[in-house]
Amino acid sequence: MGLNIAKKIITEHLVEGEMEAGEEIAINIDRTLTQDATGTMAYLQFESLGVKRVRTELSVSYVDHNTLQAGFENADDHRFLQSFASKYGIYFSKPGNGVCHQVNLERFSIPGRTIVGSDSHTPTAGGAGMLAIGVGGLDVAIAMSGSPLYLKMPKIVGVELTGSLKPWVAAKDVILELLRRYTVKGGVGKVFEYYGDGVKTLSVPERATITNMGAELGATTSLFPSDNITRKFFKQQSRISDWSELQADSDADYDETIHIELDLLEPLIAAPSSPDNVKKVADVAGTIVQQVIIGSCTNSSYKDLMVAAHVLKRHKIHPDLSLHITPGSKQVIETLVRDGGFAEMVGAGARIGESCCDGCIGMGSAPATDTVSIRSFNRNWKGRSGTPDDRVYLASVETCIAAAVRGELTDPRELGMYPEVPLPKRFVINDSMILPPNKQPETVKIIRGPNIKPLPEKQPLSEEVRGEVLIKLADNISTDAIIPAGSKILPLRSNIPAISEYVFHQVDPLFSKRAIEKNGGYIVGGENYGQGSSREHAALAPMHLGVSAIIAKSFARIHQANLINFGVLPLEFENSEDYTMIREGTGIVIPGIIDQLKENTNKIKAVIDNSKTITLVHNYSPRQKKILLSGGLLNYTKTNG
Repeated sequence: MGLNIAKKIITEHLVEGEMEAGEEIAINIDRTLTQDATGTMAYLQFESLGVKRVRTELSVSYVDHNTLQAGFENADDHRFLQSFASKYGIYFSKPGNGVCHQVNLERFSIPGRTIVGSDSHTPTAGGAGMLAIGVGGLDVAIAMSGSPLYLKMPKIVGVELTGSLKPWVAAKDVILELLRRYTVKGGVGKVFEYYGDGVKTLSVPERATITNMGAELGATTSLFPSDNITRKFFKQQSRISDWSELQADSDADYDETIHIELDLLEPLIAAPSSPDNVKKVADVAGTIVQQVIIGSCTNSSYKDLMVAAHVLKRHKIHPDLSLHITPGSKQVIETLVRDGGFAEMVGAGARIGESCCDGCIGMGSAPATDTVSIRSFNRNWKGRSGTPDDRVYLASVETCIAAAVRGELTDPRELGMYPEVPLPKRFVINDSMILPPNKQPETVKIIRGPNIKPLPEKQPLSEEVRGEVLIKLADNISTDAIIPAGSKILPLRSNIPAISEYVFHQVDPLFSKRAIEKNGGYIVGGENYGQGSSREHAALAPMHLGVSAIIAKSFARIHQANLINFGVLPLEFENSEDYTMIREGTGIVIPGIIDQLKENTNKIKAVIDNSKTITLVHNYSPRQKKILLSGGLLNYTKTNG
C-alpha cells in the first residue's frame, strides 16, 4: 500500500518510534516560527538551554499580536525580540509586516518541510504542502536547539473533495462544513489530508484557509498536496526554486475517509459562541449586524480583500454598522494598492487596520455592548473579542461583505453576479521588513525591558500530591478561558507573576487569590479541556500558582503537552461518575505518585476527602513520565542534554 502525504513527510523526518497511531514518535524539525505573544517566553526558554545559535534550517520571529502600544510593555518586548533574533540566528519580521501565518505562507513555506510554531494556527502552511504543527513555546525552543519534536502519531483522515465551489461559496464554507460534522474535538489526534479533483479548483490561499481552521477541529495539522496550483503560487511569489511536487501515492490509504461535494455546499456561518455552532446563512438571515471585520490569519489574502473591494465598488457600506478590514501582510497591502483594490475599500469608508491579529485576539475592534459582530476569523468564544457579552459570528469574506452592505446577516448569493478576481502574475515583493540575523552575533546586546521577568522554576515531582479542588469546570474550556487575551492581559506574557493574577479571570475572578491562599491545588475540567490557542501560559501560570495536577474527562492535544512540559500532571477520570462527585473544595491526595508513575500501568490511584479512592488514567509515554518526574521539559533537557 502506498503512502499518503503526511506519512511521506513523517517518514523522511522520523528519528524515533513507529508510525502507528497513538504511539510516540520523534521527527526532525526544519523550521520554526514564533509570534510576539508567545515568542518572548520561548526565547527566554531557548536562552536558558545555553545554545549559542539556532540549529534549524530557518527560524523566524514575527510581531503581529501585541502591536497595540498602549504602554511600554509591548514595545519593550519587540526590542527584546529583535535583538534576540539578531544575536541567535533568527529572522525578524517587524511590526506591520504582517500576520505570521500569512507572511510565512508567502515568503517561507516550502512543500515537504516540517515546521512547528508557537501558535495553534501554524497548520496554515499546510496549504502549501508543509507538515506544520502548532505547539507550545517551550517545544519551539527545544526544536530551535536542534532536538526533534515528540508527539503521538496521529491518525490520517483523507478528505476527498470533488466538484467545484459555486459562486459566493468559499473555502471557509468547506472547513465550516467539517466543523459541523466533526465538532471542535472531533479532530483530536488526527491529521486532515485533502485529495481529489476538487483540490485542483482551490488556490493556495483558499487551501490555507481550510488548513488554518483545522485547528478548530482540534487536529494535529491539515495539509494539501503540492501541485501545479502550488507551483503557480510560488511563481507569483518569485520563489519558484522553493517549489517541488508532493502528492500522495495513487494507492495511498487513510485511517478514515470523508467526502465533501463542493458543488453541494452553500454559505455557512458559525453562530455564537463556538466555531462548531454551524448553520446555513439562509437560516439566520435578517439578524441585524452592528460590526463586520474582514481579516485575521484565516481570510486576509489578496483575493479575499479584492472580493470585498469589488463588492464595495458596486455597493455602499450600510450606515448603521462599522466595517473593519485588516490585511494579512504588507505584501497584500502593496499589491492591493498597485491593483486599485485598496482605494475602493478606503473610498467606501472601511476602517483599514494594521496588518496584525487585531480583533481576533481582542487587541482592538471590540464590538459594542449587546451587539452582533460578524467576522472572517477562526474563533468566537464568549468574550474573546474583548466584549464580555459579545455575539460573534464567523463566516467567509463573501458572507461578511454581504452583511456589511445590507446591515444584516445575508446570504451573499443575493448580491448578484460574483466578482471576477484574477490573481496577479506577480505579487509585490518587498522583504525590507524582514531582518536577517547579525553575522557578528557577539556584537549584539540583548535589550530587556522591566516587564520581562525571569523564567519561573518548577521543582521535581514530590512523593505526594495533595490539595483542594480550586475550581470545577464544564466541557470545552478554551485556553482563552484559562488565560484571556486582550489589550490588558496580553502585554503581560513575559511577566508570569503578573499574568498569573488573571488565570480564569473571566470565569472566576477570585481564582488566583484562592490558589495563592490554598498554596495551590487541583483544577477539574470536563471534555476537551484546553482547546484552542497554543498559549503555554495557560499551563505556565497555573503552575506558578501551585497547581500540581489537572483532572479532566479529556484534554486538547497542545494543552496536554504544555502541562507535561511544565511539570503539571494532566490526568483523566476512568469513571465519569467521579467527575460528578467532585466539587470545588474537595480534598484530593495522590499518594506515592512517583512510584505510581514508575509502574507499568496507565492508572493512578487518588483519595477523595480522605475516604473514597478513585482511579485516574493517563497516556504518558515513558519519556513524558521522566519529564514529569523531573519537574518539566526544561529540567529534563538540561539534565539529559
